[in-house]
Amino acid sequence: MSGTGLLRRVHVRPKERDQSARAPRLERPRPATRPSEPRLHQRRHVGLRARITITFALGAAILSGTIAAITYFSVRSSIVTQQTTSLYREAVASAEVLRPELQLPVAAWPHLLEGASAGAREAILFRKHNWYATSPFPAPPAPLSRALRATVLSGTPASETILVRSHPTYVVGVPIPAANSAYFALFSMSEVAGTLHVLLASLLLAAVVVTLAGALLGSWAASRALRPLHEAAEAALDIASGHLDTRLETDDYADLAVLTSAFNSMADRLQDRIEREVSFTSDVNHELRSPLTTLAASLSVLEGRAEELPERSQRALALLGAEVRRFRRLVDELLEISRIDAGLSDVSMAEVPLGDLVRRSVSAGFGSVPVEFVGESAERYVSVDKRRFERILANLLQNADNYAGGATRVRVETAGRLARVAVEDEGPGIPLEERQRIFDRFSRGASGRRRGLGEGTGLGLAIATEHARILGGRVYVEENEPRGARFVVEIPLLKEAAQ
Repeated sequence: MSGTGLLRRVHVRPKERDQSARAPRLERPRPATRPSEPRLHQRRHVGLRARITITFALGAAILSGTIAAITYFSVRSSIVTQQTTSLYREAVASAEVLRPELQLPVAAWPHLLEGASAGAREAILFRKHNWYATSPFPAPPAPLSRALRATVLSGTPASETILVRSHPTYVVGVPIPAANSAYFALFSMSEVAGTLHVLLASLLLAAVVVTLAGALLGSWAASRALRPLHEAAEAALDIASGHLDTRLETDDYADLAVLTSAFNSMADRLQDRIEREVSFTSDVNHELRSPLTTLAASLSVLEGRAEELPERSQRALALLGAEVRRFRRLVDELLEISRIDAGLSDVSMAEVPLGDLVRRSVSAGFGSVPVEFVGESAERYVSVDKRRFERILANLLQNADNYAGGATRVRVETAGRLARVAVEDEGPGIPLEERQRIFDRFSRGASGRRRGLGEGTGLGLAIATEHARILGGRVYVEENEPRGARFVVEIPLLKEAAQ
């Protein structure tokens, strides 16, 4: 069992499914993209986890911003109202203190203003068309606005907030009709403004913290919510890589029961179908071998007495012999590839020098092809199944012999942690659009079709690809300069030589 989320991947044994066929187990998923397959238009979208995280973050930002705005403006209104009310009362009280002094014909008005307005930043007095102030700068009536002066001098108390030398200042004007005067007190609001700035900064910081917390909460919630999907995706990848007995199970989560049931049902049908196809292919191949063996034996008898036949019959016998031998190779290759699909082929890995491995593989059936080693590639070691590697190289050399007039050279080199064995030819080459397709089963490309029926079965490159995949490598084709094709086998190198 694997996976620890709401959905868990489990491997169901064949006997638990009342099936006797063994599930195919491949090393990795087969490439699924081919030019002939329909292409889906894919648009890039933000992932589900990112969407949920962003949604939580935006929600937290909007909520915290709204609360911060409401809090700031409420507190600001309360503080400013309380402060201005207190200052207004203080200004009225200072005007009452000055009222008796204003009845005097002559007095030191600035001195009286300082004594009566101890709490004000500045004080300005208007008496009998003259202006007096506790500070000579700016000269009164500045910085009082014309509207405030007109309102107060008309007999109505008034107040306003202005900027004096870049500082917020609250101005209160109190008329004193009995003395034909008006008193103006200027109070600094810098301390209140500073308090409000600190409050605003604190609220903004709190909003940022809440937004980040919302993003973290969203990320955690997304991970929890999407974990079943991740488990389902991993199970699907397991099935795609050949582990067809992978299933999902739930821990009493009713919301996921439909998904789990549908997924497992699909996997059951897929496994049953593949097992039937593998079994059918294997059975057909085995059934073909018996009559084919009899046919080959009979053909051998006829070929032994071919000289006794007429010339026309000899030609017919030669064609029949070529087709029977090709048919026999086809059946053998079908058996081999069906065993690979079913996972029935054993893998026997051994650490061998690359040079000895390539020389032995080439000399097994194509000893006349020259082998060239680049640098010290012959001394490097690889861990391979020698039988499978020989089969890969034999298929590539046979392919060159069938469609390109034979291989001209086998070139061996190393690049990083990979060994590259290239089979080169000087044939017609492989068009760029066919370099992936020719590795499909029963595909021989334009070159094979131009040559007619040929001797190939269309399975050699597919078998070489499967063997290379099992060995942890790959097979691909590229252009060979100045003409022809290079079929390259890549397999991993050992870090150190075997002792």
